[in-house]
Amino acid sequence: MDEEQVLVRAAWLYYMEGLTQDRIAEQLGLTRLKVNRLLGEARSSGLVGITINSRLASCVELEAELKRVCGLQHAAIVPTPEDPAQIPVLLGRAAGEFLSRHLATQRVRGIGVGWGATLRETIRFVKPGHWPDVHVNSMMGGLTRGLEINTFETASALATRLGARCSYLAAPLYAGSQKSRDTLVAQDVFQESFAEMASNDVALLSVGDISEQSLLVRYGLPRDVTIASLKRARAVGDIVGRFLDAAGGPVDHPVNQRAITASLEALARIPTVIVASGGQHKAAIIAAVLHARLPKVLVCDEKTAAQALRLYQGLGPAGKTAPAR
Repeated sequence: MDEEQVLVRAAWLYYMEGLTQDRIAEQLGLTRLKVNRLLGEARSSGLVGITINSRLASCVELEAELKRVCGLQHAAIVPTPEDPAQIPVLLGRAAGEFLSRHLATQRVRGIGVGWGATLRETIRFVKPGHWPDVHVNSMMGGLTRGLEINTFETASALATRLGARCSYLAAPLYAGSQKSRDTLVAQDVFQESFAEMASNDVALLSVGDISEQSLLVRYGLPRDVTIASLKRARAVGDIVGRFLDAAGGPVDHPVNQRAITASLEALARIPTVIVASGGQHKAAIIAAVLHARLPKVLVCDEKTAAQALRLYQGLGPAGKTAPAR
């Protein structure tokens, strides 16, 4: 988090939400002396007057609303850039900084990871360290085509960054059938992998929609699974390769029974699930995972997060009540 963001967040929490300096220091991972200095700087610079004079003020307000309405432990919302291609970089910075603070302040032994462009950027912004007791593991099988954003590369890169141990779910993301999937995961080596996933303290994940913009749709879906069939099943997107409907429930589609990934029930039990994802085409799946109560931490851009919140509350993209299904 850069200095301006820290300054604005501290000022908002103190002047608008009435938190004490001690509480602000705890929430932002700062010392009380640092918070006091920031508040003094906010006053002397003119940042604080009747209102907080910053483009980031609306992001901070949205963070508070997301936590209140959706039951999140934490939200990090960044302004939506004019160039959508910059979204993974901006979200990666925010997610990387959050994970670094979390590792420094909480006891973490296991970190499960997904895949994607945003997570690749996240790792670049994680503070390098030496955490030999931390075990990084992939929470989903990999793509059959080699990509640097594949789950294997993501887990390996994060483990290297942290000086941590690493293991992979050495299987494809989807089996050829439910029967072959069940046969495969029944083997001892895979049972051990799923046990590791279930014991994670943190999961670092992204989500995907069901358009051609989705990397999973382009590179990871089995050839016999089509966008049209997913839409007929009312899917709005996926998390760890499992497709959900708008209400956050798993859709009735054979591909979900073929997924070699952590179960939704296992995800829900992980203490800190970080979902870092943005772009307005993902608003529906972000709202869905919020409905499912899967993320404890949401890292998103402002326009997408606002749209997802409206969908979560049963409103359409323009703020109008959605028609009953």
